[in-house]
Order: sequence, then C-alpha cells, then structure tokens
Amino acid sequence: MRALSRITARWPLGALSGALVLAASVTASAQENRADVVADEQRQKAGTLTPWTPGRVESMVIKLKQDLIDSPSGVYPTFDSVYSGGGFTLGAGYRQYYTPTTFWNVKGMYSFKGYNLIEGSTTSQGWLGGRLDWTAYGGRRDATEVEYYGLGNDTAGGDVPTFRMTQLYIGASTEYRPVRWLRATGDAAYESYEDEPEDLTSFAPGASANPDFLHLRGGLAYDSRRSPGYTRTGGMYGATLHAYIDQDDGTHSFERLDLDAVQHIPIGRETWAISLRGRVQTTLGDDDVPYFLMPSVGGGHSLRGYSSFRWREPHTLLTSAEWRWFPNLEGIDMALFADAGKVAPELDGLDFKDMHTDYGIGFRMHGLLSTPLRVDFARGSEGWHLNFAGSAAF
Repeated sequence: MRALSRITARWPLGALSGALVLAASVTASAQENRADVVADEQRQKAGTLTPWTPGRVESMVIKLKQDLIDSPSGVYPTFDSVYSGGGFTLGAGYRQYYTPTTFWNVKGMYSFKGYNLIEGSTTSQGWLGGRLDWTAYGGRRDATEVEYYGLGNDTAGGDVPTFRMTQLYIGASTEYRPVRWLRATGDAAYESYEDEPEDLTSFAPGASANPDFLHLRGGLAYDSRRSPGYTRTGGMYGATLHAYIDQDDGTHSFERLDLDAVQHIPIGRETWAISLRGRVQTTLGDDDVPYFLMPSVGGGHSLRGYSSFRWREPHTLLTSAEWRWFPNLEGIDMALFADAGKVAPELDGLDFKDMHTDYGIGFRMHGLLSTPLRVDFARGSEGWHLNFAGSAAF
C-alpha cells in the first residue's frame, strides 16, 4: 500500500491511467504484428508444399500389396506353396464374385523344383448372421522330388532318397463362429494318393500302397485373433481331430490329434509384438500310417532352419517364438525368431530333451486379414535355409 501511495503521489491518477492504456495498446500491437508474421510465413509455406509421394521401393510394395491383397476380383499373383519343400513358387489365380458374399476362384502354381498344383473352389461367407462360412474345392497336386530321411529323431542328413507324390482331392469345409471368440471347423474330402518311391519300398511304411482316403476333420478352438491369416494381438488354443479312412481294405486307416496354442502379445501400441506357439501332433493307436502322411517337423511352417519333413515319427512336438516389428502397419512386418522341435515313436517321448533348434530373421507382406508373402532366412545345425510361403508362420 505504501508503494502504491508513493506512485499515486508522484503520478496523478489520469497520467497513470494513460500510461497503462498506452502499454496495453503497444502490447496488443506487437501481438498483432507477430500474428501477421506467422500467418504470412504459413501462406508462403503452403505455396511451396507438394503432396507426399512414396519412394520407388515403397511404390513397388504398395502396388504389390494392392494386387495381392486389396483387389477382391480379377487376376492376382500368388506365392503360396504347392507342397512343403518345393522351393520358391510362382503362380496366378482368378477370382470373381457372383454374389456380394460368394465367389469362385481358380489358381495354378509351379515351383523351382517342378512341383505344381491346380485348384478350383467356391466360397460363400456370412451365413447365419455372419457366423458361418463354407468352401467347396477340388484339385491336383504333384510333388516331384520329396526327400525322405527315414523315421526317428536322430536320422542322418546328407543325400537321401526322394519320392514323387501325386494327390487328387475334392471336398468341402465349413467354419462356424457361434460367438466371436469360439471357432468350430469341419472338413470332408476324398483324397487319392500315388507315390513313386526311389529305393524306399523296403523301409518306408506304406510305400507304393497308393491308398485312397476319406479324410474327415473336426476342430474346436478359442480364438481371439483378428484373423488366422494375420494378426498382431490375441490368441488361439484349439484341438483338431483327423480321421483318414482307407477306402481300399482299411489297412492304412488312422487318426491323428493336433493340439495348438498361439499367443500374440502387443508392445508399445502394437509397434512390436511377442508371438509364441506350441504344437503337439499325436497319432492315435498303432495304425500303419503311410510315410508321406506321417507327422513331421522341418520346413517353412515348423523348424525353419531345416529341410521339409526332416524328421518323421507318429508323435511330434514344436515350439516357436518371434519378436515382431511393424515398420509399416499397413503392409510390412519383420521378425526375429527361434524354433525348437522333436519327434518320438511314443507319446511319452515328447519331452524337452534332444530338441532340434534354429533361429533366423523374416520379412512379411500382409493385409488386414492375410499374409500373401513371407520370407524367412533361418539357420539350424545343418546350415542356412531360405523359406518362401504364402501364409503366416503361425
């Protein structure tokens, strides 16, 4: 108060008010001048801005993604596998919608090792209020040079005999989702096999038997993933029972149970993710399973650092872990991964001892619901392997 008294004593009230008004006007004028300068700079900057354009490599990736994933109809390329171990595969397909939710599709593929496939199908989606999808399909697969390392978890590598397997098949499958997180699947197919073994007759179960099967499959799973074809979150825990019914004399009929567990753990707003998988395949009973249908580990969908079907036995165990990075959430993933697996003649032999392991790095091009191109470079105890696939690792 004393300071205020001294000011008012020295300055008359009218002069003090005028000084305050003058200071406020100077401040307002300075703010207006700064606003004018900022606005002028923004106008100049806007005049020099150009629309963003992707680089050459990114343009190629975007174009490939559009052709592979985004186009719902017409001709499309495919890198899917004819049969595991066939090498890099090129193919093309044509799909056409004949109702808003139903389309037919035909595709043909050929691999660097001469494997080939032609398949036709029709798929209808969204029945029962969007809960039921079904597909009818048929085709012919020819795997010309499949390696056979014998049975057991300690078979030797190197040069091994090969066989040619031809498969004709026709069938129908369905998927029903009574609630969002529960998925039930069913499949019935007639499959005719013809194998041409190279010096395998004496030690390969079912060699040259050329059986025909009625193959029935039923599965039930808790599934919180966005899609089995591509996801960064959620998990799947399920069981699938296969019944191969020999249509000749029943000699080679057998059943197999597959138990699968997959979990994706997002990190940092889905910039990263940890993905984990466990799988057990067990043949039920002591049936005579043909060697080319024997459960196995090795190849682009199991032990990626080894040849396809590297180890075969009636019972298998597989585990995998991936650290996934998403440099482009719209279409590109990368991953560091490790796999471990083994086979056993009896179910109680599926422990974590004497497992075969590998590690590697992968590149994936994806859409919202599918992974049409996956490349994994992996190293196991037998060297490096390069894997190409047209689907997710798991």
